[in-house]
Amino acid sequence: MDKRRDGYGERTGRKPHRDNSSDRRPRREASEKPYREDSAEMPEGLIIGRNPVLEALKSGKAIDVLYVNPDAGGSISSITRIAREQGIVIKSVSEQKLSQMCRGAVHQGVIASGACAEYVSVEDILEVSRRKGTAPFIIICDEIEDPHNLGAIIRTAEAAGADGIIIPKRRSASLNATVFKTSAGAASWLPCAKVANIPQTMDMLRENGIWIFGTDASGDSYTHTDLTGPMALVIGSEGYGMGKLVRSKCDHLVSLPMNGRITSLNASVAAGIFMYEAVRQRSLN
Repeated sequence: MDKRRDGYGERTGRKPHRDNSSDRRPRREASEKPYREDSAEMPEGLIIGRNPVLEALKSGKAIDVLYVNPDAGGSISSITRIAREQGIVIKSVSEQKLSQMCRGAVHQGVIASGACAEYVSVEDILEVSRRKGTAPFIIICDEIEDPHNLGAIIRTAEAAGADGIIIPKRRSASLNATVFKTSAGAASWLPCAKVANIPQTMDMLRENGIWIFGTDASGDSYTHTDLTGPMALVIGSEGYGMGKLVRSKCDHLVSLPMNGRITSLNASVAAGIFMYEAVRQRSLN
C-alpha cells in the first residue's frame, strides 16, 4: 500500500486521496451541497456575534451599520455604546430579522455590516515586523478550505504574535463571517494577504531574507529545528497537505511526532503547535 502524507503526520493503509503525478485538487460544484453555517459561502460583508463585532469595533474596522436586537441584553449595551461613540449607524431589528440576515447562524443579537473582508498586501505584512523591530513571523495557509480551521489558525497566529497570514485566492476559505466568528475577533487584528500564486509569493519572501518552513511528515522534528530567525510557516490543506510545487519551494520541512494510532492532526491544531514552538524558541533568545 502506498504511503500518503499530509502536513502533520503520515497516513498509511488508506485509499490515496490523489495521484501524486498531479497537483490538482478535486473541485466541488455549488449544487452538490446545500448551504450550511460552516460553509465557505457564509454571507460576505457581515461580522456576526458579540465578540467578533466588539473586536472589529476596537480595531477600528470600517463598519457601515450595526444591527442589534435591543432585547438581547448582556454586552449588547456596551457594543452599541462603542458604535455610537464612533458615529456608526445603529438599527434596532428583531431576532427574526437578524437570523434572516446571517442565514440562520448564531448571531447573539448583533451583526455588523461592511467590514468583513479586508485584505492587505504582502508588503504590508513585511512592514509589521519592520515596525516592531523583530524577525518576520508569517503564516502561509496552502488551500485551507474549512473556514473553522482558517479562523482557528488566525486566532492562534494573532495570540502567538505572528505578523500576518497569507492565503491563496483560489481553493481557500476567505475572511467571511464564519472565519471572523471562529477567530474570536482575531481576524480584526491580524493582517491577511490574499494572493494569486503562493509559490511566487514564497519566492518574494525568500528575496526578502525570509526562510520558508513547510509542515510535512518527512521533515525534521519541530523541536530540533531553529525557528528563531525570519520565517514563514506553511500549513498544508486539510486532506492533502502542501501541494507539490509549494513543498518544493520550502527551505526546510518540519514535522510533529505521531506516536499513537491516529497518524495526522487537524490543520489548526498542528499549526498551533508549530507556532508556539517558534514562540518558545524566540523567547529564549
